[in-house]
Amino acid sequence: MKTYLVGGAVRDELLGLPVKDRDWVVTGATPDEMLQRGFKQVGADFPVFLHPDTREEYALARTERKQGRGYHGFTVYSAPDVTLEDDLKRRDLTINAMAKSTDGELVDPFGGREDIRTRSLRHVSDAFAEDPLRILRTARFAARLQPLGFAVAEPTMALMQQMVKDGEVGHLVPERVWQEIQRALHENEPGTFFEILRDCGALARLIPELDQEEAFPAAIQALRCVHKSGGDTDTRFAALMSPLTPEEARNRAAQLKAPNDCLNLARLTTSLAPQIVAMTDYRAEVLLQLLEEADISRRAERFNRLLQALKCALPDTEITKLDWLISAQHAALSVEAKELLAQGFKGKELGEAIRNERLQRISALKRTQ
Repeated sequence: MKTYLVGGAVRDELLGLPVKDRDWVVTGATPDEMLQRGFKQVGADFPVFLHPDTREEYALARTERKQGRGYHGFTVYSAPDVTLEDDLKRRDLTINAMAKSTDGELVDPFGGREDIRTRSLRHVSDAFAEDPLRILRTARFAARLQPLGFAVAEPTMALMQQMVKDGEVGHLVPERVWQEIQRALHENEPGTFFEILRDCGALARLIPELDQEEAFPAAIQALRCVHKSGGDTDTRFAALMSPLTPEEARNRAAQLKAPNDCLNLARLTTSLAPQIVAMTDYRAEVLLQLLEEADISRRAERFNRLLQALKCALPDTEITKLDWLISAQHAALSVEAKELLAQGFKGKELGEAIRNERLQRISALKRTQ
């Protein structure tokens, strides 16, 4: 029985990056032996165990064989006769297919260290083509490591393009696609993720609305803008969807199984942005309608994220109009319902009175604009 540190921990150590999570592979052992040593089994599809003290994951060395289409079409074989190289060979990229023994020896059968030196994201073997999720993972690693100079190797890009042509991307389940997109939105250079997907043809299958001459550069520019300002997931997604129509954004978010906060902020961003552009001067009624659409009374925090997305989605010449919207927001929220209740308004009349008072206060700001 031998134990090896594998994958991302070895890669990041060689890159001089902080090692966040450590995963281990065990060769020459059986599940019963692991349990006898105090490990707790947690893997349902294949033997994965938690260390009794560190709680780190230890997986028995395994191989995989393609049995069907898509991400789940695999059978797993794990036994003491599976070697470390057998296990590493099933991994996606060479930089993730290295191991380190307990005495510090690097095990690198597929040239991962050289690809780190040349900053190449290269597939380990043709088995890469058996799992379409690896297209998204490769794009995400490109987004993470782009600041260090990494790029997808030409043979790997060609293989990804062929996988798309073969229809493999169509077998991905939306939940897994969204998981990769959500993680990619927070990588070091999130725009790179979508550029890689476009280059290999996967974007046209996954988010075809963005794979357009005008929409794509606008989407990437807006996303990078929000990334620089440290936006949340829903703000980043709204910026990405900003060149689309509200219906397109809503439908695509739903098909991707994006959370409701992402769907709603994308819908609002795509709806309000063209209305703001269409404003030629300060109009109280239009501003109040925008605020009502944004539901500022009940969604004040979301409105702040909406402003962040709009700031990145609007053309530079239109951004100053957001000052109108912000001023109108403050004026509208300064209206106190209890004051109008004291005046005898109630029920439907109270709602109308609140709106009229908000409109008056927003109108009063016009002379200062």
